[in-house]
Amino acid sequence: MNVEEFSEHYQVRKLTEDDAEIVFSLCKQNSLFYEYCPPFVTIESICHDMVKLPPKKSREDKYYVGFFDAGRLIAVMDLIDGYPDTQTAFIGFFMTDISVQKRGVGSGIVSGLCAYFRAHGYQAVRLGWVKGNAQSESFWHKNHFVETGITYDTDGYTVIVAQRELF
Repeated sequence: MNVEEFSEHYQVRKLTEDDAEIVFSLCKQNSLFYEYCPPFVTIESICHDMVKLPPKKSREDKYYVGFFDAGRLIAVMDLIDGYPDTQTAFIGFFMTDISVQKRGVGSGIVSGLCAYFRAHGYQAVRLGWVKGNAQSESFWHKNHFVETGITYDTDGYTVIVAQRELF
């Protein structure tokens, strides 16, 4: 998978622990997200998320990437290739810088990513949002993600699983 092809408009690259500070600077501005999905972000939690994997997946399947505009980080995405099946990509986390929200930047990134996966033979992109977070739900609905009927409970909140078909 070539992450540089995830967007035609932004520079995309894998992020490492060396980038944790800039990721933290972006994430800490989005306090509403952490009201629904606690605890509040820390540099340590970012470093943990950079390597966290779902069952039966390896490091080669994990893409913790940043989208840059003129050298400035404007979005972060945690993506798992081939999860929960080989024809699906899973977005574990996606957040845009607060300065670019409500300007179509996030939707443009998601649209470009879905086009990339469609061109590479994937059938769907899957993700989850926290039940009750109307901002996240509205964003993902706007981007053609539909609830699958699957939910799961985690520490203090319920995740609603949604999917966008690519065919």
